[in-house]
Amino acid sequence: MRTGIDILENEIVAQYPDVLEILLRDHTTQKNIFWATNNYEHLGKSYNSNSYILPELITGENGNIIMPRVHKDKALQQSRSKEMAEVFTPSWICNAQNNLIDNAWFGKHGVFNKDKTMADRAKSWEVNTNKITFPKGKTWRGYVRDTRLEIACGEAPYITSRYDSTTGEFIPIQNRVGILDRKLRVINENIDSSGEWLKAAQTAFKNTYAFEWQGDSLLLAREAMLATFIENYTVKFDKEPLLKSIQYIAYIISWNAWQMDGLKGVIPNSCGHKTETCVNLFGETESKHTFCEGCEKGNIRKHNGTYALIKDWSNKDSKTGKTGTKIRFIDLLNNRGK
Repeated sequence: MRTGIDILENEIVAQYPDVLEILLRDHTTQKNIFWATNNYEHLGKSYNSNSYILPELITGENGNIIMPRVHKDKALQQSRSKEMAEVFTPSWICNAQNNLIDNAWFGKHGVFNKDKTMADRAKSWEVNTNKITFPKGKTWRGYVRDTRLEIACGEAPYITSRYDSTTGEFIPIQNRVGILDRKLRVINENIDSSGEWLKAAQTAFKNTYAFEWQGDSLLLAREAMLATFIENYTVKFDKEPLLKSIQYIAYIISWNAWQMDGLKGVIPNSCGHKTETCVNLFGETESKHTFCEGCEKGNIRKHNGTYALIKDWSNKDSKTGKTGTKIRFIDLLNNRGK
């Protein structure tokens, strides 16, 4: 995979068969993720907000349609910020906030890096180059298994900091500060066998979650997570992982980074006024109109839309015997709103 901030869909198709199709999958609807933005409607009806993102729409001659926010037209950036509150966070802020989580987990400060101010007053960080040590009662495997979530993830800068989403600056692996970046770092420091590394990396990905409304941003987030996997393996073993390993990580990502309205817990725009037609006992056709109680009353558990499913990888499905059980995201929340 080419090093750079813009991962080209044409390159994914050429180098990694079936991977783009996996990254576009939505497991709740059993269809593809959809655009969920009107930014592409000028390209035709297949690019309407409620249309699914199909491989042929973003490859071939259309291979440059989806691009990171920093490469988008300034006017488009402003409209997305106004309409969808899309404001991307500088890497130094992502780092500072991820540090707060690790400060609590490790019980001390500056485990992975320390914040610093440059001579020009720009904010940055200084990496701790020593092997990460773990407090009594905790292990690197426990850190890898620690479940973390980025909400309204955009291009997932808190998950992986491959580039600064505000400047477009590419960040080398050793300087990255995302949730996955940190998990993969401790894996790199503690495992030298490729087989064991792959198992540990799969665990890291299975315990890292993110959701996003807009389909283009979600695809970029998924692609960035996959690129992070490939880049780390390549740096560690001086070769790319096998296609089957890449495909499996893409499958995990397609479950763990999902499309959702974060305020409602449903697929975006899936709830609202609905009409059902039926025939009564007298053979007469009747129409029943229903409105979304969740939207009307602000109750997240009463929406009539499609609640987003995620996978709990820690359990086995009793029917299929496969690792991971499907659960509704809202069922992980507390009882507020009941």
